[in-house]
Amino acid sequence: MIRTAAALAGLTCGLAHACGDPGDNVARGARYTIAYRAAPSPIVTGAHFALDITVCRVGNAPAPRALRVDASMPDHRHGMNYRPSVVANGGGRYRAEGLLFHMNGRWEIAFDVVTAGASERVTSAWVLE
Repeated sequence: MIRTAAALAGLTCGLAHACGDPGDNVARGARYTIAYRAAPSPIVTGAHFALDITVCRVGNAPAPRALRVDASMPDHRHGMNYRPSVVANGGGRYRAEGLLFHMNGRWEIAFDVVTAGASERVTSAWVLE
């Protein structure tokens, strides 16, 4: 069973539209909102999974040039044993493949939104039981 610390409802992106699809997990940063969903779901310990991700700009934030995704277990001071690949699908949508949570516990998924001059890290905590 997976619990997420990200809020699931009531988030908007920009001025007038919701970020992501109904049922997505949502993480907020200062300039970007990230909506994402695991495939397959639920995530199983020791099995590879992918994330379907939507990056939404908040206010007048610049458009992302790229997205990097990683995950770690802060309480254990280690990350994943695999480096995921991220493919842009247009319109702020991305797919990260090759993620694997090799043990139960609290994981932190990090989304690095890369722009022309900087990047912003948006994180979301998961507990894998």
